[in-house]
Amino acid sequence: MAVAVIIGGGFGGVVAARELIRTGWSAIIVDPHAQPGRGVAYATPSAWHLLNSPVSAMSVDPQRPDDFLDWCRRRDPHVGPGDFVSRGWYGDYLTEALRAADDLAPGRLTVQRGHVGRVFEAAHGGMTVLLSDGVVLTADAVVLAIGAARPAHPAPVTDEVRRLPAYIGDPWRPDALTAVPDGPVLLIGTGLTAVDVALSLARAGRGPVTAVSRHGLLPAAHAPSVRQDLVPPAATRVSVLLRWVRDQAATGDWRGVLDGLRPQWDPMWQRLPEHEQRRFLRHLARYWEVHRHRMAPQVAAEVAALRARGTLTVRTGELRELRALPDGRIEAVLATGRHTFAAVVNCTGPGRLGETDPLARSMIADGLARVGPHGLGLEVDEHGAVLGRGHRPPAVYALGAARRGRLWETTAAPEIRAQARALADHLAFPAAAGALPATSDHGPRYASQP
Repeated sequence: MAVAVIIGGGFGGVVAARELIRTGWSAIIVDPHAQPGRGVAYATPSAWHLLNSPVSAMSVDPQRPDDFLDWCRRRDPHVGPGDFVSRGWYGDYLTEALRAADDLAPGRLTVQRGHVGRVFEAAHGGMTVLLSDGVVLTADAVVLAIGAARPAHPAPVTDEVRRLPAYIGDPWRPDALTAVPDGPVLLIGTGLTAVDVALSLARAGRGPVTAVSRHGLLPAAHAPSVRQDLVPPAATRVSVLLRWVRDQAATGDWRGVLDGLRPQWDPMWQRLPEHEQRRFLRHLARYWEVHRHRMAPQVAAEVAALRARGTLTVRTGELRELRALPDGRIEAVLATGRHTFAAVVNCTGPGRLGETDPLARSMIADGLARVGPHGLGLEVDEHGAVLGRGHRPPAVYALGAARRGRLWETTAAPEIRAQARALADHLAFPAAAGALPATSDHGPRYASQP
């Protein structure tokens, strides 16, 4: 029986395991906490940490789009398809969905606690995965479901500033915000990460908070809209596509236009020459992110209330300089002048995978992978196979953010679950089995217990 080692226990790891088991493979999920389904995003215990997408978009099964909705209604019959529920609920759902896969094919799922230090091709033709604690796993294929890359430190962050307790380089590190002292806090960035951090600090009584970015744009809010069925032009220039999108949005709700473009966006992206893709990244990517990846309505309302009270201020302009002060605070030079902060939080979002992810760096150094287009992810082929220096790609496949560059829309649940299904079908030896149920009372085997 073919075996796949899946590196990562978040959404991508869960859907990859389910789909591979569906097609007859065995799956070993390597997760640092041996809690697949949680990951960074869904481990939060706070009920007010909401998903950024409605319930209707978050099923693990592309053939059962109402699966998550049905699951939610078993907890609360009043949940609707357009509602935004807690991330903790979603972690519970993913955990149960993985257990259901194990129930359908007992003995084919293993969960291994650990961090992957290195991946390399084995002498027998398969793959070897070496964990940092010395555990060695062998596999016929390896799936990188490592999620978004760690954030990179912005240019104004000097080594001296980085060493200060007042500087928080990765707000998603467990308990990263618990040590933030009372006093003004600066957030570098105004995207979804900054929104989460601002709400967390405000609820903990910290602040006031200032968020700064070059454009000073917060994510737009979700609102009811009708997804439009659109056929974009086969354009090779960003200016032509931008004009067409604006024309479509002028006749109706822009949210429906962007949602309707979702299945078309990657073919549109791949038709653009490299220099046009760079133009998009330089001039339009931030505006796309603001409108495409939106806040839950409840979150947007809370952000608006914080701004009205003066607890949160959003500023436009570059962060020009950060300087460590003798008392441990940090002085920042903004467009409005010099300001002193009790803490500075890096909210710039995911960095470049080949620069900030240790495993990706290791694979690049070993020749098993190379940096993808525009330095965003890894170089992959049409099946997601990771391409290295050799003529023959190793049996390593990427899902989600690791494909960014070749693809553009590749970080949200609908895209990742479609990638997982296509990859499993590509690798399958036996015919695909039927759809998996979503819940179960039993669990997978755990190779390493707490």
